[in-house]
Amino acid sequence: MSETLNWKEKTILVVEDEEVNRYFFKTALKMTHVNLLFAVDGWEGVTMAHQNRNIDCVLMDIRLPGIDGYEATRHIKAERQDLPIIVQTAYALTNDRNKAFESGCDEFISKPIKLVNLLEVLKKYIG
Repeated sequence: MSETLNWKEKTILVVEDEEVNRYFFKTALKMTHVNLLFAVDGWEGVTMAHQNRNIDCVLMDIRLPGIDGYEATRHIKAERQDLPIIVQTAYALTNDRNKAFESGCDEFISKPIKLVNLLEVLKKYIG
């Protein structure tokens, strides 16, 4: 991506239980200067989204301890319909995609995530 993305005024909540995937997001998005918050399970993600109105976007995993990403998305959207939620998962079957959109997510990206695709999707929602 040739343009410089400066999202230092933006905050993304990453709901992801796998440490290696959290590290990927931290490393991949470092150049954008975005503020990253991390939740390691569905309930923590819901709580953080409800308590922090500065969050501009959520990157939501599907397979999570506690409640899964579908249920967490429903809880977040019930209170914050305008908050973009991007599901990111290794489980990219058509049924998973459909369930993600039915739960209220705005986008769906499959793992392994390509940086250029991630940046394009984020640009659509946070500028």
